[in-house]
Amino acid sequence: MLRLLGRDDERRRLELLLGNARNGHGGSLLITGEPGIGKTALLEATTTGVAGLRMIRLDGFESEMELPFAAIQRLTIPLSDHLGALPDRQREAIRVASGLAEGPPPDRFLVGLGVLGLFAAAAGDVPIVCAVDDAHLLDQESLDVMAFVARRIAVEPVALLFAARDEQGIASRLAGVPELLLEGLPQEPATALLLRSLSAPIDPASAAAIARATGGNPLALIDLAEEARDMAGLGFGGDPIPVGRRLEAHYARRLGQTDPHVRLWVLLAAADTTGNVDLITSAARELGLDDEVAERAEAIGLVELHETVRFRHPLVRSAAYNASSGPDRRRTHRGLARAAAGLGMVELEAWHAAKAAIGTDARVADRLEHTADLAARRGGFASRASILTRAAELTPPGPVKNSRLVGAAEAALAVGAVHVAGDLLGLVDETTVGPVEQGRAIVVRCALAMFSADARLLPSAAAELVRAADAFQGRDLERERRALLRAYEACAVADRLMVGISQEELGRRITAGAVGDGPDREILAGIGALILLPYAEAVPHVRAAFDAILTLPDHEMMHMGSAIAALGAFLWDDDRRRAGLARAAAAAREMGALQALDTLLWVISLTELMGGSVRLAEESMAQVREVRLAMGYDAEHVINASLMSWTGSPRHVVLAIADGANALGFGGVGATAVGAVGLRDLAEGAYRDAYERLRPLMLNPFLQVTPIEYPDFVEAAVRSGHAAEARPFVDDLLTRAEANGSDWCRGVALRSLALISDDADAEGCYTSAVELLGPACAEIDLARAHLLYGEWLRRQRRRREAGEQLQIAVRLFERSGADIFVPRAKAELEAAGLKAAASAGSEMPDLTTQELTIARLAAVGRTNAEIAANLFLSVNTVDYHLRKVFQKLGISSRRQLADKLRESRGT
Repeated sequence: MLRLLGRDDERRRLELLLGNARNGHGGSLLITGEPGIGKTALLEATTTGVAGLRMIRLDGFESEMELPFAAIQRLTIPLSDHLGALPDRQREAIRVASGLAEGPPPDRFLVGLGVLGLFAAAAGDVPIVCAVDDAHLLDQESLDVMAFVARRIAVEPVALLFAARDEQGIASRLAGVPELLLEGLPQEPATALLLRSLSAPIDPASAAAIARATGGNPLALIDLAEEARDMAGLGFGGDPIPVGRRLEAHYARRLGQTDPHVRLWVLLAAADTTGNVDLITSAARELGLDDEVAERAEAIGLVELHETVRFRHPLVRSAAYNASSGPDRRRTHRGLARAAAGLGMVELEAWHAAKAAIGTDARVADRLEHTADLAARRGGFASRASILTRAAELTPPGPVKNSRLVGAAEAALAVGAVHVAGDLLGLVDETTVGPVEQGRAIVVRCALAMFSADARLLPSAAAELVRAADAFQGRDLERERRALLRAYEACAVADRLMVGISQEELGRRITAGAVGDGPDREILAGIGALILLPYAEAVPHVRAAFDAILTLPDHEMMHMGSAIAALGAFLWDDDRRRAGLARAAAAAREMGALQALDTLLWVISLTELMGGSVRLAEESMAQVREVRLAMGYDAEHVINASLMSWTGSPRHVVLAIADGANALGFGGVGATAVGAVGLRDLAEGAYRDAYERLRPLMLNPFLQVTPIEYPDFVEAAVRSGHAAEARPFVDDLLTRAEANGSDWCRGVALRSLALISDDADAEGCYTSAVELLGPACAEIDLARAHLLYGEWLRRQRRRREAGEQLQIAVRLFERSGADIFVPRAKAELEAAGLKAAASAGSEMPDLTTQELTIARLAAVGRTNAEIAANLFLSVNTVDYHLRKVFQKLGISSRRQLADKLRESRGT
């Protein structure tokens, strides 16, 4: 039959995928096309009875689109024997998502990692092919999970095949999965199929014309064959027939020719679409239909009765539902609601009751809200958004309706459905909205502005969030505190572009919000002190806030990346800043919170450029790309302008990105990029350029960010003949070091002091700087101290000592990835009549980024299962990459791997 239908090429592509799965190289494929094009037929013909593969089928149902993880619940039933192979957190995530256990709502990506592990474990016995038909009808959470699994399959003997209509944005929702677009049959097999389907002959010219008019759609050619003579005249015009509408009308006519009881039973099945025979039978009895009506419906040939009710084609369901009257539809939904209630199907009962309602119905809306709450407990925020939207539609105008609309917008935002969230906020009635709902709406709008880079709102987001906090004040302390913390984060995003509120006003409002007990009070008090108080007075409060953040439980701390970075920078506490961010990122990985992890990795990358390690900053950005790919985003669009400057991108490109960021309201990104270009000027000896680029930032300082740049400006000013301007910044650094007790801060302060000191005092400053920075995490700042000390020694004609310092500087710059400083250090060596030692090269140059990440985790004792959970991979994939690492490095144990890593770092 496939040969007749002209699908040989498509079948070969599927068979190649299945063959790869047998050989342990899994993959995925999305088959799309219009209704009736043969997606299901191709899927079934390719996968039915394939030797050596275990077949798992998963169908999408329209009614389940509002039930979170409904498809995943069905999928895990045949795989349940392997749940014990999963880590506890993943196993519990699947159980909670499936409604089988109570617990914290799981992130959908953590559920995805669990399903990936289930497939990998089950495929250990026999390779698996999972065929997902009508994928466009899967609930949002299940589709997200399956898309995640499809993108992460690598070396598992698993093939995932999706068949879907090209609707519901299916291709973008399955981004990263290869797509096979099915088109109509070629002319010859299409005509042959039509002629075979006719009960009486038709002339070849008309048959060919009909085949062209249907676009070669197989279902149209089979089911509309008897209407061919009526269609013949349409075929000669050159325009294709609207196949979907004509097929639906054809099925509606067939249904119209049956008796009313059969039509009502088919309408019941169409309105339910779960295929649950018990539910449909119970609903039929509610409507007074005998059990034998189902058999008569099957005899028509449009439905099949097995374990579930299946329609010949989704268009049959559409025809049955769309051709019925409004009263008949509401009657069937009422019957289904009563039947669902009798079977204990709470969510289905509420949904069908909503479909049966006319106008507003407060009681049904209440039941829907309860259903939405149940969805949220399972982590089904997309479903919660949809259900609350329907609940709002059934709610009379007023505060309750507004609350449900805002709640739906919050849930939509949680899953990245920003346009949906924005539309829902637009329905809120400003004349009846209460203060708390108004504040919630403001918070969502500001989050949407951040997500979509809305230049109109970003600069004023801090002021808007303070307005939200005012709305919460005295009504909801927790929301007030969160709004104030977000206001500070919005201030950091806008930086010097912030409008609508001054830094001092923001600081006072944050301080006023630091009431009550608990860590939130300490955190807000510390942030308020950071903004308002003189440095020495602020330090104890900021330190208390930093301590409070670092003692938060993991699920709270993983959302505090910006605060950890800000407070750590203010205190010049590189050790705890790095450790805190690492712990937060580990928590996000453990919980499958990829969106939180994405943000944390960005923060880590930016903070590592503050004197730390360019290499670690690059690794963090590489992980951002991996996380983006896992979530289905295009990783090629990940840009860190500051890192680009550090790694040699042309200045004009980085500055253009900075200008673009400023135009969108991301002043922090723009200012940081400009500062990075200034440091690049400094590294390359363009001291006047560095001075002119950094000076405006010094004259218009921003909170904790600018003091980190003081040492750069001091060096630029001294080397460009503006030493007098450097003195106040050196004094400020020394004052800060005295107050915070940070070796890092005191080290860069003394390095800066050496630049403005006479020769009698400079050397002591340099040696102390090197000594203080040695144990610190700020590797680049240590390298720069050695560089400046070596340059000073060379000018003192102490060439041998200069060479020692400069060689250390070169080694540290290369090890940390700060290659922009290497030419300057080597030029100094040459000026001293010396030659740089041979470069050690990059760490493990033969390893890919993912292999290097896995190698590091394995070297510190992580098991393959732990590594897999951290990197959102399967255990098989980790094992595969680790074997490649061992082969490339010529080693056979993790102990040898740890030794190799230490050697490559020169430690």
